[in-house]
Amino acid sequence: MNRRQICTGQGAQGGAPRARGQLAGAVASAAAQASAADATGRLSAETVALLTRAGFARHFVPGVWHGTEGTFSDLLAEVAAVGEGCASAAWCAALWATHGRYAAHLPLEGQLDLWGRSPDVRIAAGLRPSGSAARCSGGWLLSGTWECVSGIADADWLLLAAPEPDEPRLPGGRCRLFAVPAAEIHVRETWRSTGMRGTGSHTAVLDGPVVVPDRRTCSLSDVLAGSPGPGRSRCHTAPAYLGTGLLLCAPALGAARHALREWTAWAARRGAGRPSERATLQLTLAQSADDIEAAELLLGDAALRADSGTRAERDVARNRRVAAAAAQHLVTAVERLFRAAGTHACGGPGPLERTWRDVHVLAAHQAVRRETAAALYADSVFADFEDRPEQAAAPRFMAHSAPAEVVAGVH
Repeated sequence: MNRRQICTGQGAQGGAPRARGQLAGAVASAAAQASAADATGRLSAETVALLTRAGFARHFVPGVWHGTEGTFSDLLAEVAAVGEGCASAAWCAALWATHGRYAAHLPLEGQLDLWGRSPDVRIAAGLRPSGSAARCSGGWLLSGTWECVSGIADADWLLLAAPEPDEPRLPGGRCRLFAVPAAEIHVRETWRSTGMRGTGSHTAVLDGPVVVPDRRTCSLSDVLAGSPGPGRSRCHTAPAYLGTGLLLCAPALGAARHALREWTAWAARRGAGRPSERATLQLTLAQSADDIEAAELLLGDAALRADSGTRAERDVARNRRVAAAAAQHLVTAVERLFRAAGTHACGGPGPLERTWRDVHVLAAHQAVRRETAAALYADSVFADFEDRPEQAAAPRFMAHSAPAEVVAGVH
């Protein structure tokens, strides 16, 4: 591929049908290895390879690098399918895709470093600004530690956020995103979570300053805002919170479906033997199915909005609200099933017990925190009804700008 093709975006989009054909194998492997991933704290090599082959890492990679430039709707469905077998595997798959979308904001020469040989590159990220960056000849000197970097053990590259020199840390300070080869990173094993253990979300450490050339860095605020630029398609210019929350809910959606299946098989046997409990079991089943299907509808609607090309702050706030609401529906459903199952669920390790842990940990992520999402959405709505002294006689449904997004916590 020559320089003209790189600059004009001419290139073949690669392998989407092949990737979809590989999804079933990845789903089966994730399910078969879920207990082992929970016990060992990382995905199996087989599952990682099959998820990569299924096209998750290339899902948002620009077409010029033979990436898919896929949709949020397709990714939501595929991640949820993996989540029915293993929420940790689904989480890593969703993040590999999402981080490819962010890396599309690097200069083209930096993208060449990542995807020049293949679009199937797994990218982990530490997006909460940390460490330190200092200017040097031709680039930056980067050092520090970044916590909770999911899938770090299986990453080829990392995207690490750090404040620019002489800038305060968030909120308000300018930050940059740096692409660093995984071989230059030391992994400190710190992830001992209640759930989502298989994500291996350990700490990334750069013990000494590493030189990051200018071609491998970009503004973090541009990435989170989805700023348009050369070679960026609609999927790359969606603001981060337009799509992040819904994709982080997708593993929980799959996990909740799995919990419902497991619980239903148990309840059918129990109801047959204890007719007096049948009405309670029926209500539990119906209410939990309602919650899970409501979450699916909410997330599907949010995905369509993310695919529409909108960049409106109100739509971003709405998708955050929707994702947080979906997460709450899924927690409610799984909690109900867990309690109804009693010792069948909590008597020892098993699919229902693991799902209960995973969904609660997923719902605790800042990107789907209900209070934050509600405040941002309400502010954007209330702005339409605020009094403006200089136009006191004017109608109160003029459009106002919503408050800026909180960027910390997007992983």
